[in-house]
This record gives sequence, C-alpha cells and structure tokens, in this order.
Amino acid sequence: MTTSTTSTRELAHRRNDGLDIRLLWDAETDRVRVALHDAKTGEGFEVEVGPGERALDVFHHPFAYAAFRDAARKRSREYAGAA
Repeated sequence: MTTSTTSTRELAHRRNDGLDIRLLWDAETDRVRVALHDAKTGEGFEVEVGPGERALDVFHHPFAYAAFRDAARKRSREYAGAA
C-alpha cells in the first residue's frame, strides 16, 4: 500500500477480527481512500472514495465498495471487448 506520504492524514481507524481499516485523506491531491489490511493473510487493498460517495460508508463497508468497483471494471472490459 502507498500510504506513507507526508501529505496523507488518517481521519479514522478501526480494528476488527484481524482487519485494520483506515480512512485516509491526501492533502496534496484532496482525495480520500480507505486502506484495509488483513493481519491473518497479510493481504490488503485500497478503495478510493468516489465523487458523490460518503467516506464513512466506504470506511464501514470497504468489501462491498471493493466488490462493486471490481465488478464495474470487469463490465467495462467486457463492453470494450465487444465493441
């Protein structure tokens, strides 16, 4: 994960069953993202908060937002391949 820049500020943080979830704001780009790390598997991901989305919703439901984004990317690739 690329969360070590000095312009990044942690807005919220929670831990649950080995999951470390952080709400991060990058002052340089004015973008907000949620970073998730699973201590049990060592894996993780980041989800950027999109325009019109509520940052706390993404923070509380990162798996749902990540799954939605993944499905949207797959649909985009399928549509691009069909054209």
